[in-house]
Amino acid sequence: MYSGRRTLADFKVFSRGYLRNRFGLFFGLIFPVILILIFGAIFSSSGSSIISVYAQNKDNGPVSIQFLDALNSSSTIRITMVNPTEDFSKYLASHSASDGIVIPENFSANYGAGQPVNVTVYGNPTSTTSGIVSGTVNGVINYFNLNYYKQNAIPIIGITPTTVNTHQTKYIDFLVPGLIGFAILVSPMFSLVNISSDYKKTKLFKQLSLTPLTKFEWLASKILWYIVLTVISFVLMVVVGIGVYGANITLTPWLIPFLLIGPTLFASLGMLVGTVTKNPETAGVIGNIVTFPMMFLSGTFFPISVMPQYLQTIAHVLPLFYIIEGLNNVMVYSNYVGAAIDLAVVAVITVVIFAAAVRLFKWRED
Repeated sequence: MYSGRRTLADFKVFSRGYLRNRFGLFFGLIFPVILILIFGAIFSSSGSSIISVYAQNKDNGPVSIQFLDALNSSSTIRITMVNPTEDFSKYLASHSASDGIVIPENFSANYGAGQPVNVTVYGNPTSTTSGIVSGTVNGVINYFNLNYYKQNAIPIIGITPTTVNTHQTKYIDFLVPGLIGFAILVSPMFSLVNISSDYKKTKLFKQLSLTPLTKFEWLASKILWYIVLTVISFVLMVVVGIGVYGANITLTPWLIPFLLIGPTLFASLGMLVGTVTKNPETAGVIGNIVTFPMMFLSGTFFPISVMPQYLQTIAHVLPLFYIIEGLNNVMVYSNYVGAAIDLAVVAVITVVIFAAAVRLFKWRED
């Protein structure tokens, strides 16, 4: 029968030991802050060289296709097409995006007939990326208008600017949620891999089996500690991100589920890896194989939208991706519908991993 008192007692013992471990404290609390300082200093005034932009073509005539091809051939933006029947504003909001382009109906016919027609450009007027998108569209418009000037002296194509988001997004805005996800992953994952494999090798689990403590209580106490550690790390990174670099992020109660479920997921995953492997060396190798792709392909240090498409596909199968995307949806985009979907995915994965860890975790080896 589960005992909260035993869980709390084991939590106190484990936390005291952890606090005496300077190496663990460094990587659990200080290292993520150092990463914020380093990457914030490097990228605080820079942006992505290629910007992903959603586009909707309601015309599908030859001129509109040529227009979009010209945009896609630029060195600054990459076009992702949206179905013409979609509500474009809602589509951008649901995908946590502010940059978009809409080609209106009869675009080709109006251009051919010399009748004025406007391209709608969605964006955030204070955002650097939106300025780049608008400038690129203007450049292509000027090219098409110059071709028409050969016969006429008036511009045909213009721009209708439309605002989506009202706050500016900078690199540091994405870095803070990414490194919070990094902290959620690293400390519980690596620690539980090492602890569980080492305890198994030294027969400490066998000794714990002689106490009233249950397997569930032992794992619950570790999860509780890493939730506490994650909250402390979260506070430190938010303070540094906002106080030092002026990060424009939103703090809401929606963050709480991610700070609870995230450590639960990766503590359970670390426990699972440590207990199913034969020795600490093998556990460390498998732990690294599982962890390092998530570190760099889940949007930890930069949005995955700047990655090649095949890497974006890989990112979508990594659990950390949904935690970082959920944190971005809450802290950067205020996209709570998207955050709820990410949270649901993480919750399902967590239940499966936690159940497997408890099921396969043995006090005594066969």
